[in-house]
Amino acid sequence: MAAQARRPGLLLAINQLVIPAHRRSHRGASSLRWLVAAALLICGLVLAQTNLDRMQSLAKSRYGQQTADMVAQWRSMIDAIKGLPEDQKLIKVNDFFNTRIRWVQDPEAWGQKDYWATPLETMGNGKGDCEDFAIAKYATLILAGVDVNKLRITYVKAQVGGPYSKVNAAHMVLAYYSSTSADPQILDNLIGYIRPASRREDLTPVYGFNSNGLWVGGAVAPASTDPGAKLSRWRDLLQRAAAEGLG
Repeated sequence: MAAQARRPGLLLAINQLVIPAHRRSHRGASSLRWLVAAALLICGLVLAQTNLDRMQSLAKSRYGQQTADMVAQWRSMIDAIKGLPEDQKLIKVNDFFNTRIRWVQDPEAWGQKDYWATPLETMGNGKGDCEDFAIAKYATLILAGVDVNKLRITYVKAQVGGPYSKVNAAHMVLAYYSSTSADPQILDNLIGYIRPASRREDLTPVYGFNSNGLWVGGAVAPASTDPGAKLSRWRDLLQRAAAEGLG
């Protein structure tokens, strides 16, 4: 669970990602190229260009044998689940990260207030914030063959302190939709099991996004906004993940 104070920047970055093309023309070709590239990397993951051998080699040289072993286990898991029904894929991927990665907030994990880690960085660090879990699960499920249109990285308000508490904290989860109007299954790093959103009364959706758009609250149809956010975080993430073999 993440601190509420830093979420406005996160929301601006998400909004920037899905600005319609007809509203981007004044930003210039360079910004547009960065935006498209970031969208493909983070939310589309162009699988034809992935180089997981490079990623595993970097895991060993950068983090050591333990991380290289984890990346090898991750790759083996992806190969093993490609032929499984999607509900089983969700369980395997959710369990993989929830049992191997320790949740901490960004200052402890990365030494800064708001950092979006690549899957390799999350596995190498062995700990991460809620968005790191969501991004890693999202990327892994796409690599395992799940249609990106069924997945949304979702920013929620999470009720803490029990069912009668009025205290909410910012949080991020991964939502899986078997169909456009389906009750989504929620993959959460704070609990060890997957439940439909209708049984997660402690979570209130704010934004959900993937490569095809942004959804406000629980809306069926996507919506887009233009807060004029900077692209620096996306450019940085693009460069790091591409160098690691995911772009």
